[in-house]
Amino acid sequence: MLNHYLDDDRVYIAEYDPRWPLAFAKEKSAICVVFPGPVTDVQHIGSTAIPGLRAKPVIDILVAVPSFMPIAAYAERLEPLDYRHMTHANESVRIFFRKGMPRTHHLHIVEDGSQEHRRLVLFRDYLLRHPETVVAYEELKRDLAARFAGNRPQYTESKTDFIQEIISLAVAENDAIERGHPERTTC
Repeated sequence: MLNHYLDDDRVYIAEYDPRWPLAFAKEKSAICVVFPGPVTDVQHIGSTAIPGLRAKPVIDILVAVPSFMPIAAYAERLEPLDYRHMTHANESVRIFFRKGMPRTHHLHIVEDGSQEHRRLVLFRDYLLRHPETVVAYEELKRDLAARFAGNRPQYTESKTDFIQEIISLAVAENDAIERGHPERTTC
């Protein structure tokens, strides 16, 4: 089982596991079979999508849809896969489900092309292009996991400023690339 590192829902940072991409692919297939309505994008996001990055051993999956259906429609179809809907403050832009206890997967349902869709993908893609940022992020995660092992909400909240800063950098970098003007560097 992917979450053999955990014996409860405590925050624990595991060594990178090369099986994480395979676990994503397997779960993606299962989700696509039961998912209600059209799906426009399914991606592996979060720390387990970054090769070499130590992370909580929880696979984050992004599913983009043309527009949200009622949460009950998702819950009914995902429940046989052991997904449970988790209410949160940003429910209007991202519907969140988790699987297992201890957790093994997080499912983030967003509207295709929304700011939240873009934000989640840009953060992952920035980390893939910037290994120095991966090192800094891993150090932060390890420090926070040591401080907040028994307080997952505080662990998550404490990463917010770092994540927002990276997303701002990612947006600027992506906008420059889309304009055909890569980031300028100086001597």
